[in-house]
Amino acid sequence: MVPAMFASFAFAGHEMALGPARALYWPAERALLVADLHLEKASWFAQRGSMLPPYDSRDTLERLAQAVKATGARRIITLGDNFHDDAGAHRLDAHCTGMLEALTRSLDWVWITGNHDEALPKGFGGTIVPELEVGGVILRHEARRGETAPEMSGHFHPKLRVNVRNRHIARPCAVMGRSASGAERMILPAFGTLTGGLDAGHPEILGALQPARRIEALMPAAGRIARFPLWQAAA
Repeated sequence: MVPAMFASFAFAGHEMALGPARALYWPAERALLVADLHLEKASWFAQRGSMLPPYDSRDTLERLAQAVKATGARRIITLGDNFHDDAGAHRLDAHCTGMLEALTRSLDWVWITGNHDEALPKGFGGTIVPELEVGGVILRHEARRGETAPEMSGHFHPKLRVNVRNRHIARPCAVMGRSASGAERMILPAFGTLTGGLDAGHPEILGALQPARRIEALMPAAGRIARFPLWQAAA
């Protein structure tokens, strides 16, 4: 069952649902997939003299808890860059530590590691893996150029920039590539509060999803998936 505020679409023969909070729900697996939490990013910058509001971890975890409640997910799979750096877990305050421990205790939690947190600590519970395959879909942090199997990843923080009524708007989005053989691969939007974003049509994103026949941005809108073409192979 697709929860309210999520929009369903087909991916690699499975029903998936993308939500406005930048999470992807996989109904058949009762799984919520989120990429690039980047917990404790603000404190990392603060140590280097750039003072940002120190509430990013709390906001990210609160939104994650809300997504779990909205979907009824029984499993969380994170797609890497869970903390902004290897020491980030040690900078969490007591409140955020309690929130994270409560989530990992109550759910089947899988941490996929990323380039920012290869040494993810084991103290928060859950299973730590470099990548995972579920239902024939490879889940990893960074898309592997040339991959021919169905794949979901994060890393690039894609955002779609569009002009609406003479206003420039940027929104997090997913980017999906489809090869000539029909194989589908997707890069999820970053879930973390202070993650920024790379233009969805940037050459790095388009290149990561090759080989592809077509690449498009996906964004939930009014209960459906809006699709925006980004790249098409020459005929």
